Amino acid sequence: MKDILKKMQETISKYAIVLSQVLKVDVEIVDDKLNRIAGTGMFKERINMNMSSEGYVIKKVIETGEKKIIQNPSMHPICIECPNKDSCQETFEVSTPIKLGHKVIGAIGFVCFTEKQKDHILENYNTFIEFLDQISDLIASKAIEVMENERNLAVIELFNNIIDKIEEGVIVFDTNYKISKINSIAKEMLKFPPDNNEITSIALKETGNEILNLTEYNLQINGESYDLAGKYFNINIGNYNKIFIFKDSNLIKENVLTLTASKEKIGLDRILGQSLPIRELKKKVEMIASSSSTVLINGESGTGKELFARALHEESDRANAPFVAINCAAIPDNLLESELFGYVKGAFTGADPKGKIGKFELAHNGTLFLDEIGDMPLYIQVKLLRALEEKEIVKLGSNKSIKVNVRVIAATNKNLDEMIINNSFREDLYYRLNVIPLQIPPLREREGDIRLLTSSFISRFSRLFNKNVVKIEDEFWSYIEKYPWQGNVRELQNTIEYVINMLEYPGVINTKLLPKKIKNVSMNLEFEDLNLEQMEKKIINKAIEIYGDDGDSKKIIAEKLGIGIATLYRKLKKYGL
Repeated sequence: MKDILKKMQETISKYAIVLSQVLKVDVEIVDDKLNRIAGTGMFKERINMNMSSEGYVIKKVIETGEKKIIQNPSMHPICIECPNKDSCQETFEVSTPIKLGHKVIGAIGFVCFTEKQKDHILENYNTFIEFLDQISDLIASKAIEVMENERNLAVIELFNNIIDKIEEGVIVFDTNYKISKINSIAKEMLKFPPDNNEITSIALKETGNEILNLTEYNLQINGESYDLAGKYFNINIGNYNKIFIFKDSNLIKENVLTLTASKEKIGLDRILGQSLPIRELKKKVEMIASSSSTVLINGESGTGKELFARALHEESDRANAPFVAINCAAIPDNLLESELFGYVKGAFTGADPKGKIGKFELAHNGTLFLDEIGDMPLYIQVKLLRALEEKEIVKLGSNKSIKVNVRVIAATNKNLDEMIINNSFREDLYYRLNVIPLQIPPLREREGDIRLLTSSFISRFSRLFNKNVVKIEDEFWSYIEKYPWQGNVRELQNTIEYVINMLEYPGVINTKLLPKKIKNVSMNLEFEDLNLEQMEKKIINKAIEIYGDDGDSKKIIAEKLGIGIATLYRKLKKYGL
């Protein structure tokens, strides 16, 4: 809560200007330490100054948490200690606290210096006092937002429509639900006629969706329909009855995608690998990219299934549309259905009262990646099959079908054939998903790619951690290439990140930097290679490759090995050479 109003200084300054313009008096807003955060008129030059030596009324408000209204400040007991009370020219003073719960975090005050100002306030007394309280509540609400989330959400609420420079559209309605004011952003978004009198009909209603904590509304103006996302406020100040602050719903939905999708473009050229299996896989991805058929990616954990899914999306005609990913194993069963299909308000106990948009809707015209599809419960598999076959979804708590144009890519490291036999995966869904199968090879089957990937990771992490690599010892490569990499590319990447973290001057990468697990497994494999019979078999086989396997060649091999020709023939028979 420390310096919370200071963090909001720019916004608070705008509120002070609005208050001053409406009340036609000088306004100041201070924090609980009596630091002036904002001010107009005579207070404008004293912003960011401490007013401990003045402001006796506002001090009392912060101490007591109660509003103070002073009719004749020079004669009031609160101001008796003020050294300038005899020369006081103030005719009227009002201060109200800004509270978070029961704690006072600041105060708003305004001062009248003339009888004309005082009469103006008294003529509109109830409205202005209510206006002052609303601003106080608004600042407190904004303070809660800042405390919960330090970043500025840029959702400028309520009276910022007067400034007409905010990014959101703003419409102000009067008590008869007619437009009293509309800012330039809203006019542009809604293709508004130049004259408000040309508006013959207008209707605003909730759609039941929520997008990034904003409610989605449908606005009908003269028969034209607009989907907007924003907030709707009842203010009841003068002729201003309601304020609607909004953005284009489709643009907000694009922002929602940042929760599930990386902005980084991952095409086939970003997937490293020169081995034959990877080259063939990339060629297949290029062939199927333009198709709308579902794809089932199989592969061990860590092989890069999502990378290929993203690459498939980037190479397709849907590249400019959303790529939405969801891990079916990472979401509890009771929440997965709502994550996929969304729900309407009141769909179930504990549901957000504003409803929710599901991943299928977010991925409309794009690609939906269902990772770990083997962990999807059977009852959701039924609903997924229907969505794939009919290209439409039904939200939880609704009976209305929504058409969706989505290409589905699923991935798993499980054996779905066995799961079908065990009745834990639907056979009809399997065939619907497995229209185009892709098998991602494990790293141990990608000959030559281990060194290529390792070099890439060394380069990446050395830059990231500002480490200088001057040499990579041959023994390090031997250990890296002997290790079976059960965790595949992900395990290799994590290992190299560890190695670079451990790297010290003079920047030589060697086996000492490897995790114990890597060294132990590689050493065990090396000792397996030291088996005498296996070594003898390899040596004889190598000699045959060099000298040939006819009779004369075998005599030369026996001589080179220092054994008799009969002994050589026995060993050839023994090893099946």
